[in-house]
Amino acid sequence: MPNVKVYKQTGEDAGTLLLSDAVFGAAYNGPLIHSVVVSQRNNARQGTVSALTRAEVRGGGKKPWRQKHTGRARQGSTRSPQWTGGGIIFAKKPRDFSTKVNKTAKRQALKSALSAKVTASEFIVLEDLKLAAPKTKEVFAVLNNLKLDKSVLLVLPAPDAEILRAARNLQNVEVTFADLINVYDLVANDKCLITKDAVKKIEEAYS
Repeated sequence: MPNVKVYKQTGEDAGTLLLSDAVFGAAYNGPLIHSVVVSQRNNARQGTVSALTRAEVRGGGKKPWRQKHTGRARQGSTRSPQWTGGGIIFAKKPRDFSTKVNKTAKRQALKSALSAKVTASEFIVLEDLKLAAPKTKEVFAVLNNLKLDKSVLLVLPAPDAEILRAARNLQNVEVTFADLINVYDLVANDKCLITKDAVKKIEEAYS
């Protein structure tokens, strides 16, 4: 079973924590993680782009000039693609980009991503996170105490309005919750800073 250090928010050691092997001891599966990340990104796309083809642009019913004897190229409509204000060739239309990944595959990919963070020593466990005030400098101080200067995924056991407010101005910090943790957020951030209570919730949900 993986064993990780636990830290206080002051940066001091607070013992160790034995992690569930079923969740944090999974083998690394790069292709599976990649497929889940691609699926998440695809599902986030709105797909609302829309352009008009020559058949959909208003106007242009009259032939601009006669076919012959003008010295100019023959034209049938001012709404042809070569005209300014004309239609678009192969115009993009609204579409659904979503791709499906099985629930079992998603769970396994999350376990693999979490285990990879633990193996790479990028999984930092906090004993607890309490702020004296809902201010950015409070969260910034915690990150400094733990020497976290790269992008950080902060995982809380449940929504906390004060921490959310304090962390939202930090560009390199993304806050999520134990029941919303996902593969893309883990891959996109260098470090995962998580509380002990959040670890327990994840183990209960995925063991």
